Amino acid sequence: MPDTPDFSKRHIRSYVLRQGRVSPAQQRAVETLLPRFGIPYAAQPLDLELAFGRAAPKILEIGFGMGESTATIALAHPENDYLALEVHTPGVGNLLKLIDAQHIPNIRILQHDAVEVLRDMLGAATLDGVHIFFPDPWHKARHNKRRLMQAPFVAQLVQKLKPGGYIHVATDWQDYAQQTLAVLSAEPLLENTAADYAPRPAYRPLTKFEQRGINLGHGVWDLVFRRALLRSK
Repeated sequence: MPDTPDFSKRHIRSYVLRQGRVSPAQQRAVETLLPRFGIPYAAQPLDLELAFGRAAPKILEIGFGMGESTATIALAHPENDYLALEVHTPGVGNLLKLIDAQHIPNIRILQHDAVEVLRDMLGAATLDGVHIFFPDPWHKARHNKRRLMQAPFVAQLVQKLKPGGYIHVATDWQDYAQQTLAVLSAEPLLENTAADYAPRPAYRPLTKFEQRGINLGHGVWDLVFRRALLRSK
């Protein structure tokens, strides 16, 4: 199997489904709220405006964890719609609880593999932005091939962006930050918004875990790249 996976067909997954404990409240949220705020995976194009019931900028978030940052961002930016992807049920249930408790109307959840969602459901130039916050670093060298941020994935992702749309990646692993910077810089359709790493954009909240790491002297790296605007001839 090659180190650089072919994301167009069978791919090396960037996650392992764990048997994490789902609380009774999370399970109730999945059962009662996912039919309302969820979008089932289907190998056919998704009409994002129909899914959200309006025309508005569409932001894709890949791997939202427990969903706290997703909820905070969506509440602060009601002018945008957020399509949030996560494979782990506890996180899906937790974000559903937040959506319900805080009356957040502009989030839809898709519990499925991001590569397959991109390949099968999202059309070209349909996204205004992509958030990938703290993806699994797969820090052991023999596992680096499982990292999400690799050239074939980025090439697929950038096709889903509108001209001027952005990709924002944040990681607290320096080695992964360096790899991501190299991969994004090598994509000809993307332009870096900074000399290398960007200041944390105001819309990305500082998590308790991140603040604890910063207090201990750990680094966090944000990368924000934009798809180049179409140039008139």
